[in-house]
Order: sequence, then structure tokens, then C-alpha cells
Amino acid sequence: MATAKLALVGDRSPSVRAHARIPLLLDALRRRDGIVLDPYWIPSTEADDLEAFDGIWVVPGSPYTDPDKVVAAVKTARERQIPFLGTCGGFQHAILHLAGDLAGIEHAHHAEYGVTETDVIVPLECSLVGHEGPINYTPDTLIARIAGVDRSLERYHCSYGIATDYIATLEAAGVIFGAHDQDGAPRALELRDHPFFLGTLFQPELAGDGTRAHPVIRAFAEATTLRARERSSQASPVA
Repeated sequence: MATAKLALVGDRSPSVRAHARIPLLLDALRRRDGIVLDPYWIPSTEADDLEAFDGIWVVPGSPYTDPDKVVAAVKTARERQIPFLGTCGGFQHAILHLAGDLAGIEHAHHAEYGVTETDVIVPLECSLVGHEGPINYTPDTLIARIAGVDRSLERYHCSYGIATDYIATLEAAGVIFGAHDQDGAPRALELRDHPFFLGTLFQPELAGDGTRAHPVIRAFAEATTLRARERSSQASPVA
């Protein structure tokens, strides 16, 4: 059976803590959980033609060199029903895709690339760089089922979030915000009619010491391997 191919979309850098942590987590998934993934680091400038992958993870590290291709990677995951995970910057750029393609917000923009009148992603009133805070999960959502608890403490390393004025529009278009901080601000998104589509503003890859994958990452890895098995089964000749 073919090993699941995982696209790690982002501009890899030794200065980004998450980038150093992710290989450790992939190894932990193999050793502790028996989940083997074949990872490919893909710079934002080369994030084209991702349909052959079994999972797409848009990793932290924004601003990306080519944000349009990152948004296009999210689009590929959604339209091709490929398991998707977006953490920190990945969450933010997933919002850009969903704002434009689902919610019909024209010229949806991220303020990190310059301020415009249609900034869906804006600077947070209080930066979350190096911050750890409580997350409350909405019952009967994907992320609540994954977490298995009503509340958890999660780590951040970001300074941008969703502009409040656009939250209701995104929800009306079908975006589910399954986790919020103590002030009610969205901290995770998901889509209902998709095998696995999840974004978190917090960074599950920074949880713990890297020897055990966060439940969000493990669930994504499981969804990715399931897709690989299904694709392998479909490709197998009928006896």
C-alpha cells in the first residue's frame, strides 16, 4: 500500500519554530501512532498542482512569498476533497479563500501584505506572539470531537486574526467556527461537507515537547492516510 503523500506548504525557514517542530511530530506519529506520512516541503512560489497529494498542510510562517498560490492551495484542498490543515498563517489564508469563494467578499485581503479597504485578516488588538490561552470548543463540531474536551490551553505565535465585521458573513456562507477564545473570537474553522477541512489560529505543532502529536495533527494525519488507502484501493485492478 502506498504511503500517504503530504504537502507542507510554506516557505521553510530555520527561524520559524514550527518548521523545526513539524519533522519531529511526523516522526512521533510514525513511532507512537503507526501513522507513516511521506512529507514534501513546498515553497509558496511552487504551490501549484497539488492534486496528487493525500493531504495539504499550510504551515505557519507568513507573510508568504506568494500568498496567491497559498490561497490557491487551500482552494485545491477544498474543491478536490483533499484533507486540509491550516495552522496560524494557514488559518488566515484559508479565511481569504473562503471569504472570496464561499462568502462572495470581493478582493478579500490580508493586512500583513498592506492595508486595504477589504482586509478580512487584520492586526489583533493584542498580539498573540508567544501567547498561551484558553480555547472553548463548540459542541458537535469536528474540532470538539477531536479535542475530546470542552476547553483546552493552546499556544499561539501570531499577530493577525479575522476582522469582526466579516465573521457573520463567513458563517452565513457555511464556515463553521468550532473554537473561540475567552472573549468569543474565532480560533478554529471547519467545513461540514468535506472529509477533513480544519484551520486553527493557534499552533498545535507547538504543543508539548514534540514527542507526541497534538490531537488535531493526529486526526489530520489519520484523514490523510485514509485518503491514500482509498486512492490505492480505487487504483487496484479488479481480480
